[in-house]
Parts: sequence; C-alpha cells; structure tokens
Amino acid sequence: MPNNHKSPKVTLRFLAAPTDVLMAGNQGVSGGRVLEWIDKAAYACAVQWSGTYCVTAYVGHIHFNRPIPSGHMVEVRSRIAMTGRSSMHIVNEVFSADPREGKFTRACDCLVIFVAKDTATGKTQAVPEFIPANDEERRVLDAALSRIDLRKAIEAEMEEQTYDGPSEAPRLINRFLAKPTDINWGGKVHGGTAMEWIDEAGAACTMEWSGEHTVAVYAGGIRFYRPIAIGDLIEVDARMMRTDSRSMQMSIHVRSGNPRGGRENLRTAIHATVTYLATDTDGNALPARQFIPRTTEDVRLAEHATKLRELRAEYAPMPLVSQATPLHID
Repeated sequence: MPNNHKSPKVTLRFLAAPTDVLMAGNQGVSGGRVLEWIDKAAYACAVQWSGTYCVTAYVGHIHFNRPIPSGHMVEVRSRIAMTGRSSMHIVNEVFSADPREGKFTRACDCLVIFVAKDTATGKTQAVPEFIPANDEERRVLDAALSRIDLRKAIEAEMEEQTYDGPSEAPRLINRFLAKPTDINWGGKVHGGTAMEWIDEAGAACTMEWSGEHTVAVYAGGIRFYRPIAIGDLIEVDARMMRTDSRSMQMSIHVRSGNPRGGRENLRTAIHATVTYLATDTDGNALPARQFIPRTTEDVRLAEHATKLRELRAEYAPMPLVSQATPLHID
C-alpha cells in the first residue's frame, strides 16, 4: 500500500574536502568519491521509505558531466522513481556550487536500485508502493520503466562473457582486506565504499596505460551480486576492453572471500563497466593511447563492449532527469 507518512526524497548538503580529491595537483573530486556520496543519499532515501535495512543491488547510467572542485558546496538529491515488491529505483542528482557565488549546477546523475532486507532473516522484505503524485513524478516513473528491458538485455550479454583466457589487455589488480571502517550498520561493506575501490583501480589502470591523468565519464552499470564482510580478502581486477579515439572502456570485477580459502576461491561480488578519458592540466580530453586486441578473448571482450553500446542505442531509454534551472544557495 502507499506510504503516506514518509517523504520519497532526501537531500544531503556538505562541502567537498581536499581529502576527496584522488591526486595531488588535481582539483576535481574523484568519481569514486562522488559515487560514495550518491550511495549514502540513495541509501538514506531507501531506508526512509522502506523503514528497514537496505542493500545496493544496481547502479547504472552514471553520467559524470564535470568535475567538482575541492571547497565546493555539494548537494546530492535522491528521490524514489518507482518501487517493486522489495526494490526501490532511486534517481540521484549531484549539484555543486562555489559557496561565494551560490549557483548550483549539475555534476552527475544516475539511477540506484536498493532492495529492502529483513535484518533478522536476511530475506527480502516488501516495501510500500510509490504512487506518482504529479506530472514530473509520472515522467520519472516512465523513464525508470523504459530502462528495465535494457538492463535485462545488458545483464544477459554480460553473463555470457568470461575473463580468464589468455590476454594482452592492460590490467591492474588490487588486493587488500575489508576493514571494520568499510561497513554499514547492517554489517556489510558500503556499496559506496566498493564503488570507490572500483574507480581507484580503473583510474590507476588507465593512467598507467595512457601516461596521463584520467577521469571517469560514464558507467553503464555496476551490479552487486553478493555482500562483502569484514575481514574478506578483496580483489579488484580492472581490465581494458577497448579504446576509441578518446575513451578507454574498462571491465572491473570485485571478488571477495575468506582469505584462508585462497585467491582461487574468491567469488565475484560486483561487476562494473566504466569509461575513462585522459585529460590535460586544464581538464581537456586527450586522444587515447590505442589498445589493439589480439588474443581470442581480448577480441571477444572488445566486441562485447561494442555490443553494450549498441544495446543502449537500440533501447534508447528516456532521460531520468530534466535540465532544471540552476538553483542558488538559500
């Protein structure tokens, strides 16, 4: 039944700190940190609506429109777009403004899907139905619905791929243990923390390959398959699939498991596809150093990356956000 007592919206506001920047000399906040902010706001929105613990299931259609400088006032706006039996589709927009000017402009937007859980049993829990109350909410609902078939098609395409054959692709693997500071109140690693790990590995791999500073500009989907616990051995495996004239498309797997079980027993917890650009000191895009796939698996994964792009063009989902007039700080 409808939730008549709780708001379907949450807004977080804070200052971007120098510690949010990935590299010295770079004035832009890292894409991973922006995703962490989004996950926190979307989580608050999901818990507020459902009244129970929630877990991140999917993050998609992530557009990084521009960097956010350290010292900017940041506003993350999250709102329910639609609900399923236990899921909540949440539209998120990130704005920032120089506090001296007070003019907010959009820096990033994306869709996050959370699933409500019963804390005692760990099973999914039904959530109140969200019913649009105005034309804008109905438009956002229609946009969310338009993405369901695309998401299913992409998931089917991704499930057919393997990543363990001979490869010459640029690759970087980070390994470490999940710390107590990484978890949420449900006892599992924050989805936002895991997305920071993904961006750090992807950025490091593309910077090593290109010899330039790189930034995330788009993520077609981040899929969460299983939770990560304190003490798990984490393996973040970033691998290049293809390059275009300027972009580098990465496949990034997060695997986890009990360290006593050995690396061979780690299981995939998260899979993401993220696109990066190399930039100069002024933030202008540079030509990408080209990766030419040669092994059978590298060629197949390059074709896979092309197929993902074609699917997005074929389904042509409706935009989730409208280009609203910039707001001023109250």
